[in-house]
Formats: sequence, C-alpha cells, structure tokens
Amino acid sequence: MNTDLVKEQVINALQFRHATKHFDNSKKISEEDFNYILEAGRLSPSSLGFEPWKFLIVQNPEIRERLKEVSLGAVSQLDTASHFIIILSRTDVRYDSEYIFEHMKNVQKMPDEIMEFVSNALKDTQEARETINNERALYDWSSKQSYIAMANMMTSAALIGIDSCPMEGFNYDEVENILKEENLIKGENWKPSVMVAFGYRKEDPKRAKTRRNLNDIIEFV
Repeated sequence: MNTDLVKEQVINALQFRHATKHFDNSKKISEEDFNYILEAGRLSPSSLGFEPWKFLIVQNPEIRERLKEVSLGAVSQLDTASHFIIILSRTDVRYDSEYIFEHMKNVQKMPDEIMEFVSNALKDTQEARETINNERALYDWSSKQSYIAMANMMTSAALIGIDSCPMEGFNYDEVENILKEENLIKGENWKPSVMVAFGYRKEDPKRAKTRRNLNDIIEFV
C-alpha cells in the first residue's frame, strides 16, 4: 500500500467536502456509488458494536415535501439532493433489552457467558451514568453513534467526488410524527437523529475552507 498516496487522497477529500446547500438536481448518484456510501455507514464503529441506527433513505417526493414544512434547515437539500437520508437512532438500548440480547446472539454470535459479561458491564456503565431508566439519555447515547456512521459516509462520498450536507435544522418531534404517519417508524424504539443529503454540487463554494490552526486545537500531555 502506498500510504503517502492514501493520506493525500483522504486529505484532498476532506478539503473537497463542504456543506452543500444546493445540489444539481439533474445529476443522480449511481446505484453502485450509493451502495458504496451505505456500506461505509454499515461498517462504521459503534459503542460495543451495537449498531443502534437505521438509515432511512427518503426518495419519495411527496414525503420530502412534507418534511420541508418542519425542516427549515434542509429545504434546499430536500428539493435538490440525489439521495436524502434520515438516520434513526434506537431508544431500546438498555442493558437488558430484547434488542441488545438479540444483537449479541444473532449478529455478534456471542456465547452465553460473554453475553452475560457484556450485559453486566453495560448495566454498570448505565447505572454509573444514571441513564439506565432514562429513555432520552439512552437515545442520546445511540444518537452519538449515528454521527460516526454519517461522518464515514460523507468522507467516503467525498473520496469519489460526491457532495454531502449534514443537517440538524428540523423539528424532531414533527419529523418523527410524519415518519410514523407514513409508517416509516414502526413501534416506539426509533427516533430521528440527524439528516444527511448526498448529490453533486450546483456550484463551487464561494470561499475557501477555513479551520483553526492545528496548534490551536491540540495539546500533548
């Protein structure tokens, strides 16, 4: 592996990426390329490997139109993005929930004694953080994981010249209500976490990327 080349490609992709407000709606991401972006999300790390997320890909124009009414920070992206994702986060991530045990057994293929050990460790953590009986705190824990997947998808997209934009500018309760009315959230174990749009920029950014100097944000101890 040419590590210098890989490093250059990643840094170039991060320089290329910007929060695209207006996409060229005449250009669509190919199925192959979008599957690659989704795979980057699927392979993303999560705490204890519990993958407390779902990627809801909203392509239906009628649903996008409904979402615009309660997503002021995403109107132009809903209008123009090739692909639009709402990442849902789980709320049923208590140490003893059915989801946690099902995931350990059927996805992670853990033996019973390891499942018991992990469950007890998670119980201790959730008790220490006083989240064990707090659905909002458990959702927040899941939601943090979803940002890892989103970041990986955006970087992977940028590596092949595809633009993106992450968004929190929406009414969470109203978006949740719409998704339930459209039968896209079934049950009570999911809540919207963040939105992210993908496509091809309509025009280049009007200014160069700005970031704080590296020395301003790091400290070795």
